Amino acid sequence: MVLLSLALNLVQTYRSRRAAERLRERVAVTATVRRDGLWTSVPRREIVPGDVVRLSPGDLVPADGRLLESRGLHLHEAALTGESMPAEKRIAVVGEGGAAAERENRIFLGTSVVSGTGLALVTATGHETAFGDVVARLASRPPETEFERGTRQFGFFVMRTVVFLVLFVVLVNLILRRDPLESLLFALALAVGLTPEFLPIITTATLAQGAVRMARRKVIVKHLEAIQNFGSIDVLCSDKTGTLTVGEMQLTSSCDAGGTASERVLELARLNSRFQTGMGNPLDAALAGGEESDFAGYVATDELPFDFERRRVSVVLSRAGVETLITKGAPETVLAACRDYEDGSERRALDGVARRRAEAIYRGFCEKGFRVLAVATRRVERGQASTARDERDLTLAGFVAFTDPPAPGAREALQTLRRDGVRVVILTGDNELVARHVCGQVGLEDDRLVLGERVDRMTDAALAVVAERAAVFARVSPAQKNRILLALKGRGHVVGYLGDGINDAPSLHAADVGISVSGAVDVAREAADIILLQRSLRVLHEGIREGRKAFGNVMKYLLMGTSSNFGNMFSMAAAALFLPFLPMRPTQILLNNFLYDAAQVTIPTDRVDPSYIRKPQRWNIRLIRDFMLFIGPISSVYDFLTFFALLRLFHASESLFQTGWFVESLSTQTLVLFVIRTAGNPFRSRPSAPLAVTTIGVVATGILLPYTPLAGVLGLVPLPGAFYLFLLAVTGTYLGFVELAKRRILARPAVPPRARV
Repeated sequence: MVLLSLALNLVQTYRSRRAAERLRERVAVTATVRRDGLWTSVPRREIVPGDVVRLSPGDLVPADGRLLESRGLHLHEAALTGESMPAEKRIAVVGEGGAAAERENRIFLGTSVVSGTGLALVTATGHETAFGDVVARLASRPPETEFERGTRQFGFFVMRTVVFLVLFVVLVNLILRRDPLESLLFALALAVGLTPEFLPIITTATLAQGAVRMARRKVIVKHLEAIQNFGSIDVLCSDKTGTLTVGEMQLTSSCDAGGTASERVLELARLNSRFQTGMGNPLDAALAGGEESDFAGYVATDELPFDFERRRVSVVLSRAGVETLITKGAPETVLAACRDYEDGSERRALDGVARRRAEAIYRGFCEKGFRVLAVATRRVERGQASTARDERDLTLAGFVAFTDPPAPGAREALQTLRRDGVRVVILTGDNELVARHVCGQVGLEDDRLVLGERVDRMTDAALAVVAERAAVFARVSPAQKNRILLALKGRGHVVGYLGDGINDAPSLHAADVGISVSGAVDVAREAADIILLQRSLRVLHEGIREGRKAFGNVMKYLLMGTSSNFGNMFSMAAAALFLPFLPMRPTQILLNNFLYDAAQVTIPTDRVDPSYIRKPQRWNIRLIRDFMLFIGPISSVYDFLTFFALLRLFHASESLFQTGWFVESLSTQTLVLFVIRTAGNPFRSRPSAPLAVTTIGVVATGILLPYTPLAGVLGLVPLPGAFYLFLLAVTGTYLGFVELAKRRILARPAVPPRARV
C-alpha cells in the first residue's frame, strides 16, 4: 500500500510537470522586435525591458509594456481579467482618468491581439509581469487546508496523550524500583500501541480507492489528500457561466422597434455578422445559421470595423445595384445614431415617445438577463467609401436578444447540494441584472446580491460577515474573488473554488479545494486539486459524496484505534502498579497491536452510512477525544474484570495471565469494529465482505496462536476451556455497553467550527 501511494504520487507529479511544460510551450512564442533599427523575430525569452515590440492581429503579447502607437488595437484579456469581450487599447496620458486610463495604454503577457496594430515599449518580462505575479502566488505556500489542520490537531492530541502515558509509566516503575530498561521498553511499547501507526496506510488506501471511484464518475483527483477536503466542502464558489449556464450564447428572439417579433431584424443581423471580417464573438456565433440562399446575391463592398468607442460594427452590402449599410451594436450607441424607425413597410420619425418606447424594450430584455443588440440600416451612395460619419441618420430596424440558458439539471443540482449541506456562492464579472436573472432561473437566492465596488469599500472583517450571508457577487474582479474566498475560510468554512482561467489560478491555489475542468487553461489545471472531466454541478456533487465516503472510512479507523488502544494501554499502565510482573510482554503488545491494525486494512472497502454522506464532514477532535475517554474506560473495566478472573478464578501464572489478556484484548478491541463502524444499529448495517473476513480472521488467529509453534517464542501458553466461555460472555456484554456509549456520544450536539485567525 505504501508503494501504491508512492506510485500514485509519482504519476500525479509527472502529469503536473507535463502540464507545466505545455504551459511554457504555449507562452514561449516569438515576437517582432526592433533591434538596431531593424524589425526582427526573436523568441519571447530573449525580450528585455526597453525593447520595442510590434503587435498585429493574432499575436500573443510577449511581455508587459506601454503603448507607443495604437491603430484600433484590441486585446483579448480574459485570461487575466475574466472579461469575455476584447479590451480597447489606446495611447493615454498617464494620470488622466486614474487606474482606467493607466490600463488602457498597457499591454500584458498572456493576452492576445484581436484586431488592430500597435507598437509598445517593454517594461517588464518574466516574473515581473502581471502573469508572473500569478505564477509567484502559485509558488507560495497555500493557506492551511481543512485536511492539514485536522491532521495537525490530531497529531498534537495523540502526542500529548502518548507523552503523558509514557512519563507516567516510567515514573511509577522507577518509584517501585523495577528494572529501568524493562520499564522503559514497556513504556515505549505502550506508546506504540496507543499510536495509530497504520493511519498513513489506511488513509492512503482509503483515499486511493476513493480516487478510483471518483474517476468512474468523471472526477480526477490530482492530490489524494484533497479527497477529504472535497467531502468537507460547505461553501462552493464559482462563476455562473458554464456552471449555472451552458456557457454558450443562444439567439432568443428578434423584434422590431415596437416590440413585435420580426424576421427581417434577424435577417439583417445575420447579414452583418456573415459579412464582417473582424474577430467574431459569442454573439456572432449565436447568429450563425440560416440558409445559403439567404445570403445569395449580396456582395460586401465596405466595412466599418467594431471598436469600443463606437461599440458597433457596420458593413456595406451591394445587391442588385443597391448598396445598404447595416449596423449592429450596443443599443444605446445605435439608437443615438438613428433618426427614424421601421414600422412594417413604413418609416416613422424616432421622436421622443418612440425613442423612449425603444429604450424600454431593450432595457426590459436586459432586466430579464438577456444580451441585446440593436440593428439599423441606411442606403448609401454606390462606390463611395464609408467612414464613421456614415453611421448617422440611421433607420432603426429593431433588436435581437441572446441568452446563456441555464445548464440542464442546474436547478436540481443546486437543490441536492443544498440538501447535502453545500452552499453555492456565485462570483461573476457580469452585471447584477444578468446575474440576478440567471440565479432566479435556477432557484438560487438572488436577494442578497453584492456588487464588486461595495467589496472594495469593505474591511476584511466586514467582508467575512457579508460573504457568509450573500449568495451572489456581481461585477467582481479576480482579486475581489480571492478576497471573498479567504474571508469565507476565515469564518471557519471549508471552501471549494471552481475556475478555469489564468486569473482563477490564485483562488484555486488558496481554496481548501481547487476545482477545474479538463478544458481549462494549463495553469488552472495545474493549480487545481480536482479536475472535472465534465463541467457539471451534478458531477461535482457526486465527487463530494465520494469524498465524504472516503473520509468516513478514515474516521472509523481513528475512532476505533484511539478508543480501544487507549483503554488497553491505560489498563496496562494501571496493572503495572499492582502486578508483580508485566501484564503483557513488549513483544506481545506489539503483536497485539499489529494484528488489530491488520484487521482494519480492509476498512477502505467498507460501506458508509447514508446519513454520514448527507452533510459536510470535518475533522472532529472532540469526537475522537470523547470516544477515547468514554469507550476507552469501558474497555479498561473489562480488562480489570479479566485480570480478576485470571488471578482468582483461573489462578493464572505469569505466562497464562499474559496469554489470557492477549486473547481477550485482541478479541474485544477487534470485534468492536462492527459496533463503531456505523452510527446506526450494527445488526442493520452490514460491513463489507473483506472487512468481515479480516476482522474475524484476526480474532481466530489470536485464539489459535497459543497452540502454534510460535507460542514459545511469543511467551504464549494454551488456555483452559472455561476461559473461552468467559471470553464469550465478556465480549458480548462489552460490545453491548460500547453500543450504548456510542449512541450517547453521537447524540451530543456538534461544536460549530471556529473561525480561523
